[in-house]
Amino acid sequence: MREITAIGLDIAKNVFQVHGVDADGQVVLRKPLRRSQMQMFFERLSPCRIGMEACATAHHWARTLMDAGHDVRLIPPSYIKPYLRRQKNDAADAAAICEAVTRPSMRFVPVKSQERQATLMLHSARELLISQRTALINALRGHFAELGIVAPQGARNVRQLIAILEDEQHSPQSVRVALMPLAAALTEMEEQIAKLDKAILAAHRNDDVSIRLATVPGIGPIIATCLSASVTDPKLFEGGREFAAWLGLVPRQHSTGGKPRLGAISKMGNRHLRKLLVVGAHAALYRMRKASSDTPLANWARSLLSKKPFKLVAVALANKNARIVWAMLCGNTLYEPALSVQAHRFTAA
Repeated sequence: MREITAIGLDIAKNVFQVHGVDADGQVVLRKPLRRSQMQMFFERLSPCRIGMEACATAHHWARTLMDAGHDVRLIPPSYIKPYLRRQKNDAADAAAICEAVTRPSMRFVPVKSQERQATLMLHSARELLISQRTALINALRGHFAELGIVAPQGARNVRQLIAILEDEQHSPQSVRVALMPLAAALTEMEEQIAKLDKAILAAHRNDDVSIRLATVPGIGPIIATCLSASVTDPKLFEGGREFAAWLGLVPRQHSTGGKPRLGAISKMGNRHLRKLLVVGAHAALYRMRKASSDTPLANWARSLLSKKPFKLVAVALANKNARIVWAMLCGNTLYEPALSVQAHRFTAA
């Protein structure tokens, strides 16, 4: 068999599809592998380039195959789709991945370490619990509204409803039987969220990069740890604007014939990280609006607020914070408030 130089690997739960080509691009291997056969097969194979979709379990298999001496590249699924021929199946997916991994202009996803993935798991678990807590709060508020009891909005104010529920004189027995499980689940969920917050704070304190990023207005320990764990190599981006575009914080383009047309932000990339940056920018903008801080960034935000809606300015601030973060990560520098506007105009060019 001719020497294999590139492999497209379509990963799955149990059956993996392998598609290998030689230096001339000729197909020399098409083979399905069971999960138990994977490690032994690639340990016996001569080192080559292996492409995989950047999806579930991809980072684990990338680390495993790199330990076996292979050059592993993770590719965003949307970049593989143009190379898929005709109908979709595992063998066709593997062939498309193999074609994509050999393209010189292809962009790849850096392989994350177990430590980075563990930090991101804290964020994923916290996000899931928060969404479930919101659902429970809405359910309690809706049920109590049917009884004519309406509490102010906000997660803290739901405690008033729980107190009413625990009072036997104000709540019928049938209502207590129906809603006490929801209240108990909500209380337990808040305790678990608090534990995750403490774990994220501990990870933040042990990460020098996260500590530096948390000095930027609108970025706290939660956003800083997520940024530090998500951005493996900031130098993969050509500039701050490209990093902001990767997060989906730049206008969507639909330009043709030399006529630029810019719309709302593209919302591409990491949805969770983008949401955190926008929420953090909202909090920072509330403080900046009070004119209590006199920095170039705060003055820029206030001047923009005089002309634009609050939420639009918050997204613009999130965009600028993303560029500041990129510059700090690339230069391994501290945040300098006096340069927060001028310096990052330069990085966007």
